[in-house]
Amino acid sequence: MKHASVNGVEISHEAVQFELDRLVRFYMSHGMSMDEVKQNLEALQDKALEQAIGAKLLLDHAMELDLPLTAAEIDAEVARVVAQVGGEENYKKALEAQGIDEETFRKELAKGAKVNKLVEQACSSVAEPTEAEVTAFYEAHKAEYVEPEQVLCQHILVKGSGDKELDKIKEIRERIVSGKADFAEEAKKHSDCPSGAEGGSLGWFGRGMMVPEFDKCAFEMKKGEVSGVVTTQFGYHIIYKADQKGGGQQTLVDVHDSIKDLLRHNARGKAMDAFVAELREKAKIEYRECCGQHKHGDGCGCGCGHHH
Repeated sequence: MKHASVNGVEISHEAVQFELDRLVRFYMSHGMSMDEVKQNLEALQDKALEQAIGAKLLLDHAMELDLPLTAAEIDAEVARVVAQVGGEENYKKALEAQGIDEETFRKELAKGAKVNKLVEQACSSVAEPTEAEVTAFYEAHKAEYVEPEQVLCQHILVKGSGDKELDKIKEIRERIVSGKADFAEEAKKHSDCPSGAEGGSLGWFGRGMMVPEFDKCAFEMKKGEVSGVVTTQFGYHIIYKADQKGGGQQTLVDVHDSIKDLLRHNARGKAMDAFVAELREKAKIEYRECCGQHKHGDGCGCGCGHHH
């Protein structure tokens, strides 16, 4: 894995990880699977490093320009963070946990707000995607916009593989199918899965997300059915299939906002790439490979001074 420094300042592992997490969230929200993330991890890490370099260059440039920022604008940033963490009490606890006071935190937020102003300036000439562009993108990538088949299920798990456990799950099932007991209540009382607290709810899931025996049964069942006993490596299950939605082509209406967001992101990305490229020309950026020989908590020994 590569490391880099900008004008003699090392780009931290945390800064790269922050950018990597953002990239993964963005691409997964636009259809990239976890398997595809794993397959492309090295490329994503390289991209995250470049974005961390760009973020450092933007921060340094924003500080140089000393873009004007009002107290009201910083207050708005604080209010946004307070809302994100779930209120004033959680906000104060978070500051305490990080060992920083509010004044220091406001200064850090001010830095971010100045970078945001710089980004908006750099992207001010970027036009919103037109309806024609959204439609053209959809038509060109139609095959990518297919909704996978999904099911909505609840389950009850009894851990173990003996006769005692089998008898228990059969008794639970009998109470449910005879109408003497409610599935969700039985799950709360008897399921050995953490989902029992939620009435056994597993939410919506697609094919391949559960172990094969469970997966096969859930997708072959009819809506509204309670399964027979399903045996997996975890124990004995019964499944209630609450709903299903078949896979199929998503319409332009379904994906319109997602495509517009993607096109806007790409256009702003190009503008920022051009802007950061100008900053890169004036900066001293050095790369080096990590030797990969270090252990957790040790320096890597290759001279980069990097710690995990």
